[in-house]
Parts: sequence; structure tokens; C-alpha cells
Amino acid sequence: MPSEHPDQEMEGPSADQQGDAVSRLEAERIAEALVFASAEPVSEAFLAERLPQGAPVATVMQGLAERYVARGVNLVRSGDRWAFRTAPDLSFVIRKDDNEVRKLSRAALEVLAIIAYHQPVTRAEIEEIRGVQTSRGTLDVLMEAGWIRFRGRRRSPGRPVTLGTTPDFLDHFGLEELRDLPGLDELKGAGLLSGRIPANFQVPIPSMSDELAEDEDPITQLDLEELGLLTPSGEEEE
Repeated sequence: MPSEHPDQEMEGPSADQQGDAVSRLEAERIAEALVFASAEPVSEAFLAERLPQGAPVATVMQGLAERYVARGVNLVRSGDRWAFRTAPDLSFVIRKDDNEVRKLSRAALEVLAIIAYHQPVTRAEIEEIRGVQTSRGTLDVLMEAGWIRFRGRRRSPGRPVTLGTTPDFLDHFGLEELRDLPGLDELKGAGLLSGRIPANFQVPIPSMSDELAEDEDPITQLDLEELGLLTPSGEEEE
């Protein structure tokens, strides 16, 4: 039986719905351009300042990421930052003749792993875990790579500096957040742990917050000068 209101049956999306679709598409286009043009991963705060007012950044970026799932490049999130990266299954076709893969010593890898899983952690605590002294050169290599940073100063005798990882660490190792670090079973499967580890051995759960811990104070300019990172005039050491 024909409807008494045939016009209603033929109605398409409302003007508001069409407007929402257009505004969402425009927001995705803007976000796509911003991420593509940036040499570094782009933060959601940066995007929020430049997308149309009221645009839901997380929703926009997730929708855009879904569009790139089957492409040669993927839009990936690392912490609160977004970047385009080669699809994992195509990485073998990318040649890096101009950029040699950074090779870390075993000591540097051990220190990086300890910082990643135990942060915030002091140099003395790193040495206690490793059972050997850690050279300043090892920390310098990780600092220069941009993978670790000084977080703060521990409220304990001597006020030791605490260390943590950086967003570049997450980006380089393809981690969205610290909880994506491999657990015990994954480490065993990759052959990174001996089969004769203690029965009660546990891989620590890394801290998920960049906020200073209750026993940490922020790093000040005087601290940076003391650490040799700034000259007394406030300029960075080269």
C-alpha cells in the first residue's frame, strides 16, 4: 500500500547530516595536510588548534587512520602524536642508503630497556639492576638518539636525577604507548630472555604517566647548568 507521505520515504540525509559529513571530511583533509607536511610526529594539541572549532580530534584522526589501513603508508599514533609511516609489510622495499641504522651496544640496549620498564629511574638504580657501573658515554648515546630524557630530581639524599623515555622512543620503536612494550612471554618468544630465568621473575609494568612522581622535583635551569647541559648564561652546550 502506497505511503500517505511519499515524500518522506524518498528523503535522503538531512541538511544537518550532510553538513556534518562535509565538516568531518574537511577536518580530515586539514589534519592529513598538517601531518603530511610535518617532519616530526604531530601532537593532538597542535591539531586541535588548527582544525575547525569543535572538531573531535581523536575521532577525526581515527577516521583518517582507517582510510590508510590498506595503503602503502599508514597513519599511526604514538602517544598523543600522529605520523605517516611505511606499512610494516612493505618496509623491506625501503632503502636507507643515506641513513645507517643506529646500532646500540649491548650495554646501551640494557640501559634503554631498564629505563623504559622502570622509569622514573636513577643512574644508581640502573647500576643496581645491571650489577655493573653505567658509563656517562652510554647515557650520552641514548640522549643523542633522543630516546631518553632527564625527568626530574629524586627527593632523596644527593637529589639524583631521574630518567625516562621520550615520545621519539615510542615513535622509533613503533609503540603507541608504553604499555605496548613486550611482556614476559613476548620477550621469551623473541629469544631475548634465557630459558633458565628464575621462576618468580616478572617483567615490570612501565609507568604510563609523564607526570612527575610524588618523590620527584622538576628540573630547573640551575640543575641543567650543574649537569653540564646549559652554560651559566643559559645557552645550550654544543
